[in-house]
Amino acid sequence: MSDEDLCYLTATQALDLFREGTLSPVELTEAQIRQSERWEPAINAFTDCYFDAALDRARLAEVRYRNPDQQPLRPLEGICLAVKDAQRVAGQRTTHGSMLLENNVDEISDPMIERLQEAGAIIHARSTTPEFCLSSLCESRLWGRTLNPFNPAFGPGGSSGGSAAALAAGTAMLATGTDIGGSIRIPASCCGVVGYKPPKGRNPDGPPASLDPYNHCGPLARSVADVALMQNVVSGWHPRDHASLREAVRIDPDVWDVRGMKIAYSMDLGYVPVTREVCENTRQTLDILRDLGAEVEEVNPGWTQEVDEAAMTWFAAMHFGRDVLRHARRAPDRLTDYALQMARDAEALDPDAVPASWDVQERIYRAFSGIMSRNDAFICPTTAIPALPAEGVPERGVRVDGKPVHPEYGWLLTHQFNMLFNCPVLAIPSGRAADGGVPTGIQIVGRTFDDATVFRVGRAIEKQVGTWFAPADRPHFGERRS
Repeated sequence: MSDEDLCYLTATQALDLFREGTLSPVELTEAQIRQSERWEPAINAFTDCYFDAALDRARLAEVRYRNPDQQPLRPLEGICLAVKDAQRVAGQRTTHGSMLLENNVDEISDPMIERLQEAGAIIHARSTTPEFCLSSLCESRLWGRTLNPFNPAFGPGGSSGGSAAALAAGTAMLATGTDIGGSIRIPASCCGVVGYKPPKGRNPDGPPASLDPYNHCGPLARSVADVALMQNVVSGWHPRDHASLREAVRIDPDVWDVRGMKIAYSMDLGYVPVTREVCENTRQTLDILRDLGAEVEEVNPGWTQEVDEAAMTWFAAMHFGRDVLRHARRAPDRLTDYALQMARDAEALDPDAVPASWDVQERIYRAFSGIMSRNDAFICPTTAIPALPAEGVPERGVRVDGKPVHPEYGWLLTHQFNMLFNCPVLAIPSGRAADGGVPTGIQIVGRTFDDATVFRVGRAIEKQVGTWFAPADRPHFGERRS
């Protein structure tokens, strides 16, 4: 098997091969390192790399597979994992993409990372993020610009852009992300991979983000089954996260029958302009569900622009804005322009706007709960356009079918479900854009705390598609092809 084919295995497939003895963790890790060395000059998805340490751990995993009676095999034994540079890993630096934290080395791992390592995952690299996760572009003064593996003219989305780009390029098999306004789901859509925003508290997180209801940590991978594999390792109560839920929900990737299910959809959530191509790809995915026996019906949540305004108010009011304001007062010359803008937004915030945002949040949930009382799941596009240009917002601003929208959140259909933070959301690919070849994606939203149903729907689509990374569908630019 070629390096490329090895690197585009799913983790589920690799684990089967490990157990059969036809592939070793060392062989796969070496292929992953070679793939990274070919791709990284082109896409810049990694910050720090730990290739030597990863090989040492792969050798230990190989011993476990050879002697399963002596050392029990763990769920992710020997699988390479890219960890977002906004999540703590003991003994490694976590910079949050900021020059202010370039020497910040953590003494303790965040709960999610701790569990993935305990399950046998091997951290071989840290993945890029915009400064303090503040942008849907993946660029910082410290680490530079990350590009979309499918087309270098486009960005990979943010803020977990490095994680999604690495998965698409085959330089990681699994990756982690955080999501306060769509930061897992946006790059999943832009890079054609799968990402999961769990219900609040399902996955334990580190402070202070763990106390913000909008914030979530979750898995990214190239398949729904792999995301389920990670999610089963991560979920459940943790003593260091006050908000973590006692229940550890297990996702069964073999459950995917959607016959008789009722699925609602909206192309625009009532107010977001969406390109024709994104809508067409969404409809094609809905047709798959119809063919599988689901009842699919269009609905209108009736939401308006006030949803975006309420979300931006909350971002400015909580640690997302207040921490950046603190940094801006101390060292404004070392921050990115978008971080300084967030600091200005936080400083200018009217305190009365915060409870007003709660009123909006209550209204949108009232409308959405009415839809979900009649349906098992809800589907909408993830982003209104396939991706932003790599260099950032065009001079004329961001436009959707000629209509100007806010450059940071006007093209997104994600932060709305951070406001409905107990609703699980699984983001999967829906197709590719004809212009530029960049992927598009959909979100599968569930009733509060109903993780199983969104995976059931996503898995049904995946079983029909087969794979989103068949040889002809893989990225082609950069150093990969000789």
